[in-house]
Amino acid sequence: MPVTGHTRSGRRPASIRDVADAAGVSYQTVSRVINGHPSVRPATRERVEAAVAALGFRRSATAHALASGRTRALTVLTSDTTHYGYAAALRGIEEAARAASFAVGIAVLESAEDEVVRDAVRRATDTGGGLIVIAYDRPGVRALQLLPDDAPVVAAVETPATAPPAGSPWVWTDDRAAAHRVTRHLLDLGHHTVHHLAIPSTTGTGGASQRVAGWRAALREAGRPVPEPLTAGWEPADGYAAGQRLARDPEVTAVLCGNDDLALGVLRALHEAGRHVPRDISVAGFDDGPHSAYLTPALTTVRLDFTGLGRATFALLHGLLEEGEPVTPHPVAPPGLIIRESTGPAPRPSR
Repeated sequence: MPVTGHTRSGRRPASIRDVADAAGVSYQTVSRVINGHPSVRPATRERVEAAVAALGFRRSATAHALASGRTRALTVLTSDTTHYGYAAALRGIEEAARAASFAVGIAVLESAEDEVVRDAVRRATDTGGGLIVIAYDRPGVRALQLLPDDAPVVAAVETPATAPPAGSPWVWTDDRAAAHRVTRHLLDLGHHTVHHLAIPSTTGTGGASQRVAGWRAALREAGRPVPEPLTAGWEPADGYAAGQRLARDPEVTAVLCGNDDLALGVLRALHEAGRHVPRDISVAGFDDGPHSAYLTPALTTVRLDFTGLGRATFALLHGLLEEGEPVTPHPVAPPGLIIRESTGPAPRPSR
């Protein structure tokens, strides 16, 4: 379910512009009516109120609070608070918000079911304040789609497959460039090709992420075989199960994992199978989580600045709330390749 533009897909609550169209007035007139402004003709007020009733329009508490200047708060909608990327982004949001004297609340999306997400969205918008969505998965993407059109929102998203429309309130890390760089590193070590263990994705054809796209591009540019990626979850146990399969294939000499937790499971599976890392197989991860430097062997990985991403989402939202600055979708700081002990030269072919 990729994010597609700044519109909400599926059924959504009526927006202030829907009411304006139905009543034949401007959305500014609708705003004056719902906020009790006296300078509206009685007949116009009646038309707007009738349209409000017919469409079931609910005024956004967030937008009302922002218009009245009575709030310095935000709510983060996320399905996860523990995985490294999510947790680091939350830390960045909280640090930047605290420095600006904003209060931060968290609304956890328990599943991707519409009823569950709608309820979380309703509660978040009813509290007033700005909104940040961590849309790395289906619940986050669905929340972004279901938010009212007039809600002040910024989202951290997966790297878009194509350039998003101007005005899309999104920031991201450049996963494609990161995957391309680490794959190129493995090829430069002499590996004939690189196998990939992919995390779930909400973008791209068939659910393939831009991490997968960057890995494929590097292999194709080098004229190397492109193995079918192995799909997995997020956890070390998923990496362990995939690692057992990879360990049985003597042709596998390099593996790029979709995150460091998967790499942790792969390392364990290879150890149990008697495959030495990096002498027999090189393993690289993604994210540079806190544990990656302390594994045995220490993990080569891509460092993504999730904390900086969190700060960037707040900065974008803060500008929108306080200054009315235009929203510009953009990536944050470029990724860095961290070379450690888990990658090395390709093994020499046995005679």
